[in-house]
Amino acid sequence: MDTLTALFPALIVIATFVTMEGVAWFAHKYLMHGLMWYFHEDHHVHKPGFFEKNDSFFLIFAVPSAWCFISGSMAGGDFRVWIGTGIAAYGLAYFLVHDIFIHQRFKIFTRTENTYLMAIRKAHKVHHKHLSKEEGECFGMLWVPWHYFVDARRAMRARRQTTAG
Repeated sequence: MDTLTALFPALIVIATFVTMEGVAWFAHKYLMHGLMWYFHEDHHVHKPGFFEKNDSFFLIFAVPSAWCFISGSMAGGDFRVWIGTGIAAYGLAYFLVHDIFIHQRFKIFTRTENTYLMAIRKAHKVHHKHLSKEEGECFGMLWVPWHYFVDARRAMRARRQTTAG
Protein backbone atom coordinates (compact mmCIF):
# COMPACT_ATOMS: atom_id res chain seq x y z
CA MET A 1 0.00 0.00 0.00
CA ASP A 2 1.49 3.34 -0.98
CA THR A 3 1.53 6.38 1.30
CA LEU A 4 -1.23 8.25 -0.53
CA THR A 5 -3.58 5.28 -0.29
CA ALA A 6 -2.85 5.00 3.42
CA LEU A 7 -3.43 8.73 3.98
CA PHE A 8 -6.61 8.93 1.89
CA PRO A 9 -9.01 7.97 4.73
CA ALA A 10 -7.39 10.47 7.12
CA LEU A 11 -7.59 13.22 4.49
CA ILE A 12 -11.29 12.50 3.95
CA VAL A 13 -11.97 12.61 7.71
CA ILE A 14 -10.07 15.92 8.09
CA ALA A 15 -11.70 17.50 5.02
CA THR A 16 -15.15 16.43 6.22
CA PHE A 17 -14.49 17.77 9.74
CA VAL A 18 -13.41 21.15 8.33
CA THR A 19 -16.39 21.22 5.95
CA MET A 20 -18.74 20.53 8.86
CA GLU A 21 -17.78 23.83 10.48
CA GLY A 22 -19.10 25.58 7.36
CA VAL A 23 -22.19 23.37 7.28
CA ALA A 24 -22.83 24.05 10.98
CA TRP A 25 -22.34 27.81 10.47
CA PHE A 26 -24.82 27.80 7.56
CA ALA A 27 -27.35 25.65 9.45
CA HIS A 28 -27.03 27.80 12.55
CA LYS A 29 -27.46 31.10 10.71
CA TYR A 30 -30.12 30.17 8.16
CA LEU A 31 -32.01 27.24 9.70
CA MET A 32 -31.72 27.57 13.47
CA HIS A 33 -32.12 31.34 13.31
CA GLY A 34 -34.64 30.99 10.49
CA LEU A 35 -37.26 28.34 9.74
CA MET A 36 -36.27 26.15 12.70
CA TRP A 37 -36.14 28.88 15.35
CA TYR A 38 -38.87 27.06 17.30
CA PHE A 39 -36.34 24.33 18.12
CA HIS A 40 -33.41 26.69 18.75
CA GLU A 41 -35.11 29.46 20.75
CA ASP A 42 -34.83 27.68 24.10
CA HIS A 43 -31.07 27.65 23.64
CA HIS A 44 -31.09 31.47 23.76
CA VAL A 45 -33.90 31.91 26.28
CA HIS A 46 -33.14 29.35 28.97
CA LYS A 47 -35.92 27.39 30.58
CA PRO A 48 -35.70 24.96 33.50
CA GLY A 49 -34.49 21.45 32.77
CA PHE A 50 -31.39 19.71 31.48
CA PHE A 51 -32.57 19.07 27.91
CA GLU A 52 -33.56 21.69 25.34
CA LYS A 53 -35.58 21.43 22.13
CA ASN A 54 -32.33 22.61 20.56
CA ASP A 55 -30.82 19.19 21.38
CA SER A 56 -32.94 17.75 18.56
CA PHE A 57 -30.44 19.22 16.08
CA PHE A 58 -28.14 16.39 17.13
CA LEU A 59 -30.33 14.09 15.02
CA ILE A 60 -30.09 16.33 11.97
CA PHE A 61 -26.32 15.83 11.95
CA ALA A 62 -26.30 12.24 13.26
CA VAL A 63 -28.52 10.90 10.47
CA PRO A 64 -26.12 11.73 7.58
CA SER A 65 -23.21 10.37 9.62
CA ALA A 66 -25.04 7.10 10.29
CA TRP A 67 -26.13 6.85 6.64
CA CYS A 68 -22.52 7.29 5.52
CA PHE A 69 -21.32 4.61 7.96
CA ILE A 70 -24.00 2.13 6.94
CA SER A 71 -23.93 2.68 3.18
CA GLY A 72 -20.13 2.84 3.12
CA SER A 73 -19.84 -0.36 5.14
CA MET A 74 -22.35 -2.15 2.91
CA ALA A 75 -20.24 -1.12 -0.10
CA GLY A 76 -17.15 -2.75 1.38
CA GLY A 77 -15.84 0.15 3.44
CA ASP A 78 -15.63 2.85 0.79
CA PHE A 79 -15.02 6.59 1.28
CA ARG A 80 -18.46 7.12 2.85
CA VAL A 81 -17.26 5.43 6.05
CA TRP A 82 -14.59 8.13 6.37
CA ILE A 83 -17.08 10.91 5.64
CA GLY A 84 -19.30 9.49 8.39
CA THR A 85 -16.28 9.44 10.69
CA GLY A 86 -15.55 13.11 9.94
CA ILE A 87 -19.15 14.11 10.65
CA ALA A 88 -19.14 12.08 13.90
CA ALA A 89 -15.80 13.62 14.93
CA TYR A 90 -17.25 17.09 14.41
CA GLY A 91 -20.29 16.08 16.46
CA LEU A 92 -18.01 14.97 19.29
CA ALA A 93 -16.05 18.24 19.08
CA TYR A 94 -19.34 20.16 19.12
CA PHE A 95 -20.47 18.32 22.25
CA LEU A 96 -17.14 18.84 24.04
CA VAL A 97 -16.64 22.48 23.03
CA HIS A 98 -20.21 23.80 22.88
CA ASP A 99 -22.13 21.79 25.46
CA ILE A 100 -19.41 21.01 28.00
CA PHE A 101 -16.87 23.85 27.74
CA ILE A 102 -18.95 26.85 26.62
CA HIS A 103 -22.35 26.14 28.19
CA GLN A 104 -21.08 24.11 31.15
CA ARG A 105 -23.82 21.49 30.92
CA PHE A 106 -21.39 19.41 32.95
CA LYS A 107 -19.33 21.45 35.41
CA ILE A 108 -15.88 20.54 34.11
CA PHE A 109 -13.34 22.63 32.23
CA THR A 110 -14.65 25.77 33.90
CA ARG A 111 -11.41 27.78 33.68
CA THR A 112 -8.87 28.15 30.94
CA GLU A 113 -5.72 30.07 30.17
CA ASN A 114 -5.85 29.06 26.51
CA THR A 115 -6.27 32.00 24.12
CA TYR A 116 -8.17 29.97 21.53
CA LEU A 117 -10.66 28.59 24.07
CA MET A 118 -11.17 32.02 25.62
CA ALA A 119 -11.83 33.49 22.16
CA ILE A 120 -14.45 30.94 21.15
CA ARG A 121 -16.15 31.18 24.55
CA LYS A 122 -16.36 35.00 24.25
CA ALA A 123 -17.66 34.84 20.66
CA HIS A 124 -20.39 32.45 21.75
CA LYS A 125 -21.36 34.71 24.66
CA VAL A 126 -21.68 37.58 22.18
CA HIS A 127 -23.88 35.34 20.01
CA HIS A 128 -26.14 34.67 23.00
CA LYS A 129 -26.64 38.32 23.88
CA HIS A 130 -29.27 38.29 21.10
CA LEU A 131 -32.44 36.71 22.47
CA SER A 132 -34.35 36.69 19.19
CA LYS A 133 -33.57 35.08 15.86
CA GLU A 134 -32.74 38.42 14.24
CA GLU A 135 -29.44 40.32 14.33
CA GLY A 136 -27.35 37.32 15.33
CA GLU A 137 -23.58 37.15 15.01
CA CYS A 138 -20.79 34.62 15.50
CA PHE A 139 -22.62 31.57 14.15
CA GLY A 140 -19.54 29.35 13.97
CA MET A 141 -18.22 27.19 16.75
CA LEU A 142 -14.54 26.55 16.03
CA TRP A 143 -13.75 29.53 13.77
CA VAL A 144 -14.49 32.97 15.14
CA PRO A 145 -13.48 36.48 14.03
CA TRP A 146 -9.85 37.40 14.72
CA HIS A 147 -10.64 40.23 17.13
CA TYR A 148 -11.82 37.68 19.71
CA PHE A 149 -8.30 36.23 19.77
CA VAL A 150 -6.83 39.71 20.20
CA ASP A 151 -9.28 40.41 23.05
CA ALA A 152 -8.50 37.05 24.69
CA ARG A 153 -4.74 37.74 24.61
CA ARG A 154 -5.31 41.18 26.06
CA ALA A 155 -7.52 39.78 28.84
CA MET A 156 -4.96 37.09 29.65
CA ARG A 157 -2.14 39.65 29.89
CA ALA A 158 -4.26 41.83 32.17
CA ARG A 159 -5.13 38.83 34.36
CA ARG A 160 -1.46 37.85 34.65
CA GLN A 161 -0.44 41.39 35.56
CA THR A 162 -3.15 41.54 38.22
CA THR A 163 -2.12 38.23 39.80
CA ALA A 164 1.62 39.00 39.52
CA GLY A 165 1.36 42.53 40.87
